[in-house]
Amino acid sequence: MTRLEQQLSFILEMDKEKTIRRQTRCTDGHMENDAEHAWHIALACLVLSEYANEKIDVSKTIAMLLIHDVVEIEAGDTYAYDEQNQKTAHEREYKACEHLFSLLPEDQMLFFKNLWLEFEKNETDEAKFAHAMDNLLPILLNDYDDGHMWKKNDVPLSKILKRQEKTKMGSTVLYEYVLSLLKKNIEKNNIKEDCEIHD
Repeated sequence: MTRLEQQLSFILEMDKEKTIRRQTRCTDGHMENDAEHAWHIALACLVLSEYANEKIDVSKTIAMLLIHDVVEIEAGDTYAYDEQNQKTAHEREYKACEHLFSLLPEDQMLFFKNLWLEFEKNETDEAKFAHAMDNLLPILLNDYDDGHMWKKNDVPLSKILKRQEKTKMGSTVLYEYVLSLLKKNIEKNNIKEDCEIHD
């Protein structure tokens, strides 16, 4: 197989990301898929990068966001607040990462695999801001949707706050905004208040 054929084979395989449904509704009410989510957070990164805690390589962060969930083509989507399935998520996703990126020529396979691992480790400024984007958009969509999925899945405040710790690592400005949205939704009884918000 030629280099071009390998690359095109990978691109066709990535089309399957459009079939992976998430537990978030879009503004028109349909359930978001992974490809829509990746595009949306990549665009958000382009628009909101000025709010990163540290100066980031925006292009690298966008690349990270575009590929961070492609592993779910084989591993499936793990709902953010599903504690049981979260325990095995990394193992399942790493196995998928090894297989899916191996479809590419070796240099690109290493680039994408390392980019995915960088996101998972969440140690660089780019990874931290990527996580902030990954966490922010579902909050915005749930707020727009009057907390529909929070109510449907009976998600308590404590679980939302735990996940948003990574948002704070990437952007304190956006974290503060998230807290304001959570407070509003607590007042509207869209979120079960099982703990307090400490600014």
